[in-house]
Order: sequence, then C-alpha cells, then structure tokens
Amino acid sequence: MNHLPYSILLIATLLLFTSSFSVVDSTIATAPTAATPAPSPIPSTLGCDDKCEKRCANAGYKERCLKYCGICCEKCQGCVPSNPYADKGECPCYRDLKNSKGKDKCP
Repeated sequence: MNHLPYSILLIATLLLFTSSFSVVDSTIATAPTAATPAPSPIPSTLGCDDKCEKRCANAGYKERCLKYCGICCEKCQGCVPSNPYADKGECPCYRDLKNSKGKDKCP
C-alpha cells in the first residue's frame, strides 16, 4: 500500500486552498471603501451632562445610567428630573419614553 500519491494529492489540495484564501484576503484588503464622513459633534447646549450627573449620582450602574439619561435628555430637549429621587412627572417626555420591551427607558 503506497500512500505517496494520496499524500501528494492532500498537500496539493491544501496548497490550492491556502493560496485561494490569500487571494481573497488581498482583494478584500485592497477593495476601495466609501469614505464615511465623521459625525459632527453635537454641541451640549442642553446641559444634559450636568443634569444626568445629578440624576445618576446614586445609581448602582452609573455608566449605564449616564448613557440612557443622556439619550433621553437629548430626545426630550434637555428635560431631566432634577435629582435622583425626583418624580419623573417633572418631565412628561422623559417619563413616557419606553424601551422595546415596554419598560421605562430613562433612569
């Protein structure tokens, strides 16, 4: 039983596959990409950072609280309840925003 022809066939097949992957990788790497413009910075004229810092002062997950508070603040034109324990009724827009599961989006 001579395994030499099978070994040569196996090596040739592996070389063929690896060279075809190299060609695919190089064409992907050199493919022209559309230039995407950098997002323009949004001026913080609404004061959301300071308002959310106060709102999330006692949050257990402060980074998450600040993220969602900032999103809600922008959607509600800067309206954020005044402190961590303030009623969300101070800002009806903030109170009424819901996530995809129907729960409160805003902290």
